[in-house]
Amino acid sequence: MLMTLAYFDCFSGVSGDMILGALVDAGVSVDTLRERLAGLGVDGYTLTAEKVRRHGIAATQVRVELDARADMPCRHLQEVVAIIESSTLPHTVQEQAVAVFTRLAEAEARAHGTKVDEVHFHEVGAVDAIVDVVGAIVGLHELKVSRVLCSALPTGSGTVQCAHGVMPVPAPGTVALLKGVPLLPTGEPGELTTPTGAAIVTTLAESFGPLPGMIIDRWGYGAGMREGHGRPNLLRIFLGRSAVGFEADDSGAGDSTADEVVVLESNLDDISAEAVAFCAAKLLEAGALDVYTVPITMKKSRPGLLLTVLSRVSRVAGLEEIIFRETTTFGIREHYTRRVKLARHHETVETPFGSIRIKIGSRHGVVYTASPEYEDCRQAADAGGTPLREVMQAATHTWGKLRMEN
Repeated sequence: MLMTLAYFDCFSGVSGDMILGALVDAGVSVDTLRERLAGLGVDGYTLTAEKVRRHGIAATQVRVELDARADMPCRHLQEVVAIIESSTLPHTVQEQAVAVFTRLAEAEARAHGTKVDEVHFHEVGAVDAIVDVVGAIVGLHELKVSRVLCSALPTGSGTVQCAHGVMPVPAPGTVALLKGVPLLPTGEPGELTTPTGAAIVTTLAESFGPLPGMIIDRWGYGAGMREGHGRPNLLRIFLGRSAVGFEADDSGAGDSTADEVVVLESNLDDISAEAVAFCAAKLLEAGALDVYTVPITMKKSRPGLLLTVLSRVSRVAGLEEIIFRETTTFGIREHYTRRVKLARHHETVETPFGSIRIKIGSRHGVVYTASPEYEDCRQAADAGGTPLREVMQAATHTWGKLRMEN
């Protein structure tokens, strides 16, 4: 089946409650949200949804109404993570929710000059923020969204009152979250993009830009709590399929896809091979698309390495932090570039050594490449005491034979 693509059109900013409203407006059941969120074991709130109109546009407003009698403590990151990881939510939902709060904590720590484990989550650690973040990810999970894209983000103007006092818009934590993300200028007063909203979209979105080529199946409008001045305070979500074949279907027929990535480059010398390998591993763990090094000759004919990292736009800030922390570089070059990829899917073949997955790359329904998955082959080789090349050859031969027969 075709995977669902979600595009957040943040023409008036983004917040956690606006995302929830847009998802409900697009078809997510409020009862289902309540049922899934109950798995967090967090109480002291009521989740409600109602139809509203903003500048003549029908939308859904979702509210997290707190019980004034309930205890609403400030929390550290590890406490929020413990709530999420001890819940009954699906593992993928837990992982993404933890990633959002971790990114939020890192941004707050960077903005206020403290350590991640010392950040008090004030507003964002309160029950309503936990419900907003987890509810947004649950909603996307219920809609079977496989890829998230987002528009440029307007931040608003003026000041905002928060736990640290009066802050300029965007607030310092929001600025840290929006590093590397294209912003949309607007004269609208107020905080249009909140820290929670920014954390959600910058964690989940693969890229930021205009509406992609897609076939729209459904859409929804989520309303914020305030009335907009020059524009409706709404977030719009489009749900559908890529018009240029972002994903392959179950038959294996699919097109190539194009996206925007950032190339990070640093020239390195005076660094050990062990340190470079450690840095590369950390970058991949943090979401780098690829990491590689090339020998180069630097100033004064000194041998060195060119470290190259491919990153999604939303991951740039975190990956730069790792490069500065783990290497001796004094600077990082950034290049925005377009990447064209073959559509990918897997087929499994049965060999004398066991089941092996074959990764298929295709474009416009034409298969251009097929290769056995290394990890499957390695495990089969270890289990049977067979040379790795024999397992890989057997898998490739079996797949080719089946393709000829079909």
